[in-house]
Amino acid sequence: MKSRPRHIVPQELELKLSLPGADPVDLVKRLTHLPALARRKSSRQSLMNIYFDTPDQALRQQGVALRLRRVGGEADPRWLQTLKTSSGERSALSQRGEWESPVAGPALDLAALAHTAWTGIDPDGRLFATLVPCFVTRFERTLWLVRRRDGSVVEVALDIGQVEANHRLAPICELELELKAGDPAALFDLARQFGHGLAVLPANRSKAERGFLLAQDTLDRPQRAQLPALILPLSQLELVQRVLREMFAQFSQNLETLGTSDDPEVVHQARVGWRRFRSGLRLFGKTLAVVKPPSWLELQPVLAGLGALRDLDVAVTETLPAFADGYTMGHAGRTHAWQAMLIGLTQAATMQRQLVCQTLQAPAVGLCLLALTEWLENLSAADPTGRVQKGALRRWARRRTRRLQQRMVQVQESADSLQQQHRVRILAKRLRYGVEALRDLLPRHLAGAYSQQATQLQSSLGLSRDVAQASVLVAALELDPHIEAYLQGVVVGFRAGLVTVR
Repeated sequence: MKSRPRHIVPQELELKLSLPGADPVDLVKRLTHLPALARRKSSRQSLMNIYFDTPDQALRQQGVALRLRRVGGEADPRWLQTLKTSSGERSALSQRGEWESPVAGPALDLAALAHTAWTGIDPDGRLFATLVPCFVTRFERTLWLVRRRDGSVVEVALDIGQVEANHRLAPICELELELKAGDPAALFDLARQFGHGLAVLPANRSKAERGFLLAQDTLDRPQRAQLPALILPLSQLELVQRVLREMFAQFSQNLETLGTSDDPEVVHQARVGWRRFRSGLRLFGKTLAVVKPPSWLELQPVLAGLGALRDLDVAVTETLPAFADGYTMGHAGRTHAWQAMLIGLTQAATMQRQLVCQTLQAPAVGLCLLALTEWLENLSAADPTGRVQKGALRRWARRRTRRLQQRMVQVQESADSLQQQHRVRILAKRLRYGVEALRDLLPRHLAGAYSQQATQLQSSLGLSRDVAQASVLVAALELDPHIEAYLQGVVVGFRAGLVTVR
């Protein structure tokens, strides 16, 4: 019989949801009228949290958060000290170690960390001595306790307030569903019930992460790919889960950021995240044959909107500036027409961005993202085969990427039309995404060669397509037909090899 562990690490299992477009003023009322919370009593708390770290953020780098929480007002406060640890993987469903202790006041207490993970993080107390306050969160929390017929218990928390860091402020408006007892499926089931009456999006960032980003003035920056570490041994579906989870997190995080940022790169990275996710599904197609993902049909309006917005952004900020001088040639009339065209495209991009944000507020979009999140979280549990030997996974990765490379070269050799060249570009992206995802399993020289080949092809074929697309967008404005004709001439020049851009 196996011996029992000495210490059981207390775990917090939580599903976090953002509420796009919601008015914080009437959120409590709206939630109370939803069937899942109807006739359930609620309670309210005023919470203020101070988060601590070293000046070089040693805790954050290890996925650790340490905070002091004041419950209630300044007149009669109650103080709690909380230590949280995480795996570092990004998902709206987070499972973290959590240790909470009452403390005397607004000062960290080393003794309260004695029987926690802190003893392994900072065995001699030197790290503790360097901790400083980093940022503060203040919010009103409304709580409901949902006891379900299946025996599961979920605490629902609506948090409305703000993060404060370095004289910067960012709003907090989110739902947290914490499992107190029962099966994790209860979290997603309850989230779906909310999602039928309220727009919700899976949220990957904790308040702690948002606070650190705000302190660095990087909260609304685009989320780029963060390739997961594939530490072997892994089962096949554990490998798939780690890769796809990161890809999907890039997509969903940038969707959330769209609500607060006009940066064109946020749109670009959202589309990159989705393309990487779709490429990942193809990459692991045979493995996923028995655990197929749910439909993403309800995402099509969002994806189409993002594509249209990206075309406008690229035309205004990247493609057209390179050809302005060639058209205007110092001619005042042409310069005026070119500027009018840019203004028209910029206004169209602004309207399209607003439309995308409105589309994200459709409940069906959030429900679709929730379904994909739940599917991803359940992937590894569906694998009956167990861990796979390192050599087998490495051989599979080499074979899979080699097939992608050979397919790309085969199509490239016969690509003599714009449509076929676009197909080559798509295959180049798939190869690059696949190599990036499996880099830890591939020989370094092979990964480097494949990635370089794919990147060069993608770049060389991209500009011609972008100019052609810009020509279509300009024609839709119906301003100056001479600009459209000029751009169409540039496209012909690209095809004939007569036009190049340094």
